Amino acid sequence: MLALTCPTQSYDWGSTHAIPGFQRQEADGRRVAEVWVGTHPLGTARVRGSDGQERPLTEVSGELGFMLKVLAADRPLSIQVHPDADRAAAGFAAEEEAGVPLDAPHRVFKDPFPKPEMVYALSTFDTLVGLRRTSEIVRILETVEHPLTDGLKDDLLDNTGFTGIVRLIEGLLADPPAPEVVTEVAAACQKALDGGRDVKRAYETAVELAESSPGDVGVIISLLLNRLTLQAGEAAYLATGIIHAHLRGLCLEVMVSSDNVLRAGLTTKHIDAPGLVRCLEEGTSRAARVEPMVFNYSTDVFSPCGDFALSVTQSSPADPAGVVLPASGARLLVCTGGEVALANRRDEVLRLARGDVAYADDSDGELRVAGTGEIAQAFVPAADARGQLFDLL
Repeated sequence: MLALTCPTQSYDWGSTHAIPGFQRQEADGRRVAEVWVGTHPLGTARVRGSDGQERPLTEVSGELGFMLKVLAADRPLSIQVHPDADRAAAGFAAEEEAGVPLDAPHRVFKDPFPKPEMVYALSTFDTLVGLRRTSEIVRILETVEHPLTDGLKDDLLDNTGFTGIVRLIEGLLADPPAPEVVTEVAAACQKALDGGRDVKRAYETAVELAESSPGDVGVIISLLLNRLTLQAGEAAYLATGIIHAHLRGLCLEVMVSSDNVLRAGLTTKHIDAPGLVRCLEEGTSRAARVEPMVFNYSTDVFSPCGDFALSVTQSSPADPAGVVLPASGARLLVCTGGEVALANRRDEVLRLARGDVAYADDSDGELRVAGTGEIAQAFVPAADARGQLFDLL
């Protein structure tokens, strides 16, 4: 077992207080958006030795195929889609051949890997995820009573279903409405709210987004997307091709080790509209809650796919001998509350408090946690350990 120090990412949607508080540090006014736990080349964790010296985790673990993030949002992230394996590999190869620098603002594919991911809420966590049903979108657009939404409704009635909704998004991105038109639609949504009308928080969301990103086409696109609120301890799986935009809250994200993002609005970053539409066409509208499996009474295991899983274990004096954690092989661990002592098969002990991060591998064998607290562990599940998924729609 090895204690880690992990890089942070400061984006404009991040929180000034959530991650510093999680890590038991004083806030310095920066907007800290993410903590990266893993071996991705754009943000590799480092091993802290007993002598205080640090070295890259890759020197111990090699390249890990999964990664863990702590994410804190005070304002909405971009509306985005992650590519599947084929598109990620092809896109990365094309940009490499074209000589686009990895840090170029218009670079889309930072690596050749897909990016399915799972969100595990550490606080109440709001997000937009997946496409609403056609019937629901028609109700939303009809009530707004604006020429833009009337036109979108008519287009959707002429071409219903998943393909029709994707065509709406394609059209909005190819020819975005003028900022003043977006403002008018947001005002119409506010009028509907004032009249006590909303459809599954669609108008509430549009009004909120118009405040943080005035005039942005993402305000209109949001009317087509499901609004989902996860309570602490709940999880949702976002397969590749799922359009989404996290709105606010603190969570853990577990994913394939990738940073490939195609954006569609609510951002000052590069937007690749054709690429995003292709990813949508190859993806699905389905997003799913992940129902945990229970392990040893004290652990919930969220295992939505074969690429990664997350276990969350509670420990207390009720288990004086400690609680055995599931999984073996490479593991990334973060203490999400309290103080715990992590022990391996050699009875070596690593003490962790909220926000502390560690790495374990096969040589550590079975891990056991004691103390009063909670620890989350990201790992690759066994082939037969996939959990249940429940459609959000």
